[in-house]
Amino acid sequence: MNKRNQYTAEFKTKVVLEVLREEGTVNEIAAQYGISPVMLSRWKAEFLGRAAEVFKKGPSAAEKELESEKERVAELERKVGQLTYEVDWLKKKSDEIIKRRRT
Repeated sequence: MNKRNQYTAEFKTKVVLEVLREEGTVNEIAAQYGISPVMLSRWKAEFLGRAAEVFKKGPSAAEKELESEKERVAELERKVGQLTYEVDWLKKKSDEIIKRRRT
């Protein structure tokens, strides 16, 4: 079984820009890089479909998701800190109780 190739976003962008600049036909450029012309056409369609996102105002969906994840992590870290404080306090108090019972 052949392993599927994984292409980086930079490589895809470079190849699609060559197609858009019409430096050669899709078939020529695909042959030059050893990829399928169909795959190259898909990359081009995806590139053009997402081009409008570059000029949108405000945070993207990915940025919003990242921000919400950061807030969630910060809340969990606060909770861990509070619980650590409570555990330490309980250990201290239990040690004091044990010392009182011994005397």
